[in-house]
Amino acid sequence: MHPVLATSETKAVPIHLVDRASWPGLRETLDPAAVAFAEAAGFEPRPGRHALLPSAEGALAGVLFGVDPQDRPGRDPFLPGRLPALLPAGTYRFEGPLAEPRLAALAFALGAYRFTRYRSGNDRTEIHLVPPDGAGDDLSSVIEAAYLARDLVNTPSNEMGPFELEEATRTLAAKHGATVRSIVGDALLNDDFPLIHAVGRSSARAPRLIDLTWGDADAPKVTLVGKGVCFDTGGLDLKPESAMRLMKKDMGGAANVLAAAHMIMSRGLKVRLRVLIPAVENAVSGNAFRPLDVYRSRKGLTVEIGNTDAEGRLVLADALTLADEEVPDLLVDMGTLTGAARVALGPDLPPFYTADDALAAALARHAAAEHDPLWRMPLWAPYDAMLESKVADIDNVATGGFAGSIVCALFLQRFVSAAKSWVHFDIFAWTPATKPGKPEGGECQAARALCALLAERYR
Repeated sequence: MHPVLATSETKAVPIHLVDRASWPGLRETLDPAAVAFAEAAGFEPRPGRHALLPSAEGALAGVLFGVDPQDRPGRDPFLPGRLPALLPAGTYRFEGPLAEPRLAALAFALGAYRFTRYRSGNDRTEIHLVPPDGAGDDLSSVIEAAYLARDLVNTPSNEMGPFELEEATRTLAAKHGATVRSIVGDALLNDDFPLIHAVGRSSARAPRLIDLTWGDADAPKVTLVGKGVCFDTGGLDLKPESAMRLMKKDMGGAANVLAAAHMIMSRGLKVRLRVLIPAVENAVSGNAFRPLDVYRSRKGLTVEIGNTDAEGRLVLADALTLADEEVPDLLVDMGTLTGAARVALGPDLPPFYTADDALAAALARHAAAEHDPLWRMPLWAPYDAMLESKVADIDNVATGGFAGSIVCALFLQRFVSAAKSWVHFDIFAWTPATKPGKPEGGECQAARALCALLAERYR
């Protein structure tokens, strides 16, 4: 069980989630002196407002927390994620019936996350929650997965390079009896991964393709591919300082497929899981790949480098080709790929792309149920012409600069031809400002919705 969760036998302080409709009835059941204290302190049952209720002996007897009414459009089911930052250390439980017990418990647990690896002393408030009935047997593994993704993304690049990302993958594999192999450095050329090698060769930290497998070889094949660019300078098309500042998070796709893999393996889904992570650092040196260079990909397509800062799609292309060769039932890729996706949908709503309408509908349904927002964007075929090159089969960036996220998806689609279904997620993997259940920093996106869909299909 994840440390933020407590057993039901633990003595816990009750948290009452209230709105304007439920407050009058609840008020009548509480100690009048405690209610008088809360109201004297200014408590009103409005979303996000809270009050600590004292006992006659002066101890903490309970907590009031205002939430959105169930029928309010646009309500935030993660609002209880604010609680860990408001409460003193201790163990808590939700009191009374909950409309969405799983989301309330998940929000609380995710709101308790803190990245304290590099801070001296212990400034972390110990907050625990007794899971409510209906929170689900998999709650602990979902929390573990989100913490894993956040920890990986938050770790600075000097301690999260390609080697360290491989070590994190091996640590996860060891927990679940999975196997891992890696192809490192110039061996990438020998094994026909020229694009991964081209992007990563300029760094003193050797590039690699990390390959995890788990499950029955005869089960349906589900393959997850995650962009593992452990730091992105932009290459010779150097990023400005403001754009480079957060590039430790450019391996967020890898972090999130590892989070998804943890949930899949913890649930024992009946799949043959494969996770592929092209792990590189896009650095600047004398042997860095250059604008207008041309490289042959693993698929055989030649790629002209229109911009060295569009490196993520290059490393994904070789990994997707490998994944596609064994014709998986479902092929998924995740990456922190385009600023265009953030301009269109902001940091909290990742776009996804697929030609499978049934898959898209199922993902949208599970995204809503899991409060893991996603939005389908079109694989608009006419824009494919933007990738034309005068000297190669394809350019890695569009001419004109429009529709950047769509064009990136169309580029990746060129390297998938055999998989029964394919879906691409253009995630941000970062929360710029703290929100309920989402502290500022690395974020787990799309993984919960994806795993809910897989659990429905393959449990």
